[in-house]
Amino acid sequence: MTALSQQKLPSINTAAARDGGLARGLQDRHVQFIAIGGAIGAGLFLGSGQAISKAGPGLLLDYAVSGLVVFLIARALGELAVYRPVSGSFASYADEFIGSWAGFLTGWSYWLNWVLAAIAEISAIGIYFHYWFPALPQWIPGLCAVAALYGANMIAVRLFGEIEFWLALIKVITILAMIGVGLAIILFGAGGAPSGGGFSNLWSHGGFFPKGLSGLFVALPIAVFSFGGIEVLGLTAGETKEPDQSLPKAFNGIVYRIFIFYIGALTVIMALYPWNQLDPTASPFVAVFARIGLPASAAIINFVVISAASSSCNTGMFGTSRMLYAMACAKQAPPFLAHVNKRQVPSRCLAVSVTMMLVGVLLNYLVPSEIFAYAMTGVLALLIWTWGIIVVSHLGYRRAVRAGAKPPVGFRLPGAPATNWVVLAFLGAVIVVMALDPGMRIAFYGASVWFAALIAIYLARKSINARGSR
Repeated sequence: MTALSQQKLPSINTAAARDGGLARGLQDRHVQFIAIGGAIGAGLFLGSGQAISKAGPGLLLDYAVSGLVVFLIARALGELAVYRPVSGSFASYADEFIGSWAGFLTGWSYWLNWVLAAIAEISAIGIYFHYWFPALPQWIPGLCAVAALYGANMIAVRLFGEIEFWLALIKVITILAMIGVGLAIILFGAGGAPSGGGFSNLWSHGGFFPKGLSGLFVALPIAVFSFGGIEVLGLTAGETKEPDQSLPKAFNGIVYRIFIFYIGALTVIMALYPWNQLDPTASPFVAVFARIGLPASAAIINFVVISAASSSCNTGMFGTSRMLYAMACAKQAPPFLAHVNKRQVPSRCLAVSVTMMLVGVLLNYLVPSEIFAYAMTGVLALLIWTWGIIVVSHLGYRRAVRAGAKPPVGFRLPGAPATNWVVLAFLGAVIVVMALDPGMRIAFYGASVWFAALIAIYLARKSINARGSR
């Protein structure tokens, strides 16, 4: 790939100078809850049901290991974001520390990543509505959610921050309440636990690893997917009032949130009800409360998981529009997209991204039963690329710091560069697992076509640029 960067195209770093077009309207509380909102969505509330069926209680180990790796990725990105807080984020850092080809591929791939993620969340919203309205077509709730969130995102970044703050707060309060109620049921029999309910359910139905090591490996990609969204924090850097203070606090808090919201919640769920009796196609959060005789609580949880999916979709609209805006400012996307409206929102970029999300609404009409799984698999393939690029960019930054070419910052990735290589080895293992899983192999075919197309476009642009400069 090195040859691709020998003749540089206009850099994403040029977008840094134009970030003044975006409003720095995100306050500290917005940033903290965006850190939660992006990572708690369909992956936890819906995808965890599939993962439980594949690995049983041993899934907790998958989440623990994946969570620690994702925390290291977040710290690497946090160090880069404090070094230079710009809206292009990791695409900009890839451009600077790897090459312009890496910035180009990463920017466009991350845009597609969040388009697919939003489609997955749209699909999840439709699935959740079946709890109340079994005959309601899956695409209708998704369309309503996209329209409402698009209108809100068009107004101002501060409104996006406010919506994300309250949607994320609903998730936080509900998950904490669910853990508290679940523990009360398990420990004190409050509300009447299901027959045999208790922590013994974690090892009484085939052991803690009922599917063996193979089950752990098969469920690993789903666990990794669940944490997708933490990197959105990097995109908030260009619109955060005090990035030096807000970003380190948000990145550091990720590890605690992972262990409380993922491991804590799933431990309680599998203790309340045997893992092998949960429906992998439904949200285990809703199913558990419905089956212990608390239907009102189940309805509330269903509302919450809808708000969680809406929150992640909201984050997707923000992430896609800001990345596309940074690419347009760098002339790596159509220049007419480098535009903000009077409220300092990149409205054209937002419109393009939402149009692609509407394709997801159409797919929910055409293939409602398959679209969530396909979108989730596609997201994972692109997410691994993005995380890998963040870690490699961080290696480049640290080399530049040691050479005296770049200034060091106080917020650093612990254990680097050894931890960088640990993360890359883990991501490589996830790729191998996906390649061996027939259900996920389609992601490699799609990703191969996508990256081949991007490289062809990059080389064509480089050739045109070279002829124009003669």
